[in-house]
Amino acid sequence: MIANPTEIPITDNHIHVDPFNGYGPVQTANSFYNAGGRVMIVPNKPSWTFNNEFDFKKAMDLVIKYTEQINAETNVKAFAVCGVHPAEYSRLLRAGKSHQEGFQLIKNALNYSKELVLEDKAIAIGEVGRPHYPIKEEELKYQNLIMKYAIQLAKDIDSAVQLHTETTTEIEFKEFASIADEIQIKKEKLIKHFSGPYIRKDENFGLTPSLTSNKDVIKKAIKKGNNFLMETDFLDDKTRPGAVLGPKTVPKRTLDFLRKGIFTEEDAYKIHKGNIENIYSIDLNL
Repeated sequence: MIANPTEIPITDNHIHVDPFNGYGPVQTANSFYNAGGRVMIVPNKPSWTFNNEFDFKKAMDLVIKYTEQINAETNVKAFAVCGVHPAEYSRLLRAGKSHQEGFQLIKNALNYSKELVLEDKAIAIGEVGRPHYPIKEEELKYQNLIMKYAIQLAKDIDSAVQLHTETTTEIEFKEFASIADEIQIKKEKLIKHFSGPYIRKDENFGLTPSLTSNKDVIKKAIKKGNNFLMETDFLDDKTRPGAVLGPKTVPKRTLDFLRKGIFTEEDAYKIHKGNIENIYSIDLNL
């Protein structure tokens, strides 16, 4: 067991903060820190969650503000990830926009997310991709175009991308890897958010899986290797308390697995520091 577990920069790769509907950035970060967490990677929430539907720029500006607040007022290091959730496009269609109009609005927003990465205000583009719910063929075509546009932007600036998609198996990983080949982005820069334990290259085809950190998923994964990230997808929404994992989950799971010998010290550093630094090109020497 590691002599001083607090030295590990335990990282939640996908955790939301929401002062409108939840506990907000400072309380969430303190809860995470008190459980042993040190680094939060925070994607912006969709525009409807703060009652400014389709104000994509504000959604990104808010998450940058929240990460700055966490960095200033807590002991947690926070990084922003900026993009447009695929459900935003579905909502644009329901609001009466044509496919092409919606596509253009999303592209404009993604261009802004690219600028935020270039300005070092965000470390990646995301979450982007396609819905986790059934959609019609025509919408799927445009959702795929949006996903490819975001990946192209990321390739242009050597950024990582957090992908939100339907439940993913080896079939979808292979599809996303072929898109990476088409665009010529480094495959490890494509992060499959909310992934299952697809750790081996013959399962994920070179993409980076960010695992939902329930006990069974992480146990299955670590038996095959440590080439993964850990996340909760905590929503910070008091009306949906059991929807996903809580903010303490990643540090508690990591420290428990270290105590039990399921993780080695090397595993913990690789998952929470080495993989994170390599994929996002950031320094976690806190």
